[in-house]
Amino acid sequence: MAIFIDPPRWPAHGTEFSHLISNASLTELHAFAAEAGVPERAFDEDHYDVPARRYADLVRRGAVEVSGGDLTRILVASGLRIPARRRAKRLKSALASRWESLLPGTAELGEDLVERWSEPHRAYHDLSHLLAVLEALDTLLEADDAGLRRPVLLAAWFHDAVYRGTAGEDEEASAALAGGSLRGVLDPAEVSEVERLVLLTRTHAPAAGDRAGALLCDADLAVLGGSGGDYDAYTAAVRREYAHVPDDAFTAGRAAVVRQLLALDPLFSTEGGAALWDGRARENLRAELGRLESPGAPAAG
Repeated sequence: MAIFIDPPRWPAHGTEFSHLISNASLTELHAFAAEAGVPERAFDEDHYDVPARRYADLVRRGAVEVSGGDLTRILVASGLRIPARRRAKRLKSALASRWESLLPGTAELGEDLVERWSEPHRAYHDLSHLLAVLEALDTLLEADDAGLRRPVLLAAWFHDAVYRGTAGEDEEASAALAGGSLRGVLDPAEVSEVERLVLLTRTHAPAAGDRAGALLCDADLAVLGGSGGDYDAYTAAVRREYAHVPDDAFTAGRAAVVRQLLALDPLFSTEGGAALWDGRARENLRAELGRLESPGAPAAG
């Protein structure tokens, strides 16, 4: 693993900026930046923007000098690059279009949800996660699921709409928000189904035969089956959401969560989800647990 920096050639705010990246780990990148005194606000999804005056010092601290083109190639190869379509402005536009297709004539509600998912304290439970869940559902939903489609997609929109980092309470508050927002817009039975599905994300353990619950839970957990770079980005984002928690406490808590996930049988309840993500997800979780349980292991992510 290494940290790379390109020459300060990007003009803004009366100076020029460099980009600071890692070729393997956002954890490593954030640790390097923190040690060097680079503020968190300088982080832009997959890199830090640093002013020209910091360039020489960051190189002295170990950042490897590369050209702008080489830096881009390194970032792409690392798997950590955030594609343009997943950056905030593109995300908001794409999500607004999806919401209008799902529930036409309720743009104000869709805008409120997008703003909730954009709250600054979110690092993982953000717009990227929302779109990822919706895209996973695009993959999992089949023709026979037509009657389930709207409540499942609405539950995806609401499932982390309230996020304060308190397991159980967040899901209950999100379900209540769904009920209050959709009551009078949809049939009461459909509103109740959306609430039920949101609450199911507390455990990610749908009952046998609960196709709607299986679809939502599998889509929410699809991140576990990502590539090594994607999984690293996921754990790093989770750690940033709990930056206020000391390393020892976070490591213990995160290890407990990973064990709970590994104990789910099945981890993915749909045939499609199991085929796409189960094998890699278990590999990722076991590897993370091994790191967390290693003596003197740093906090995950």
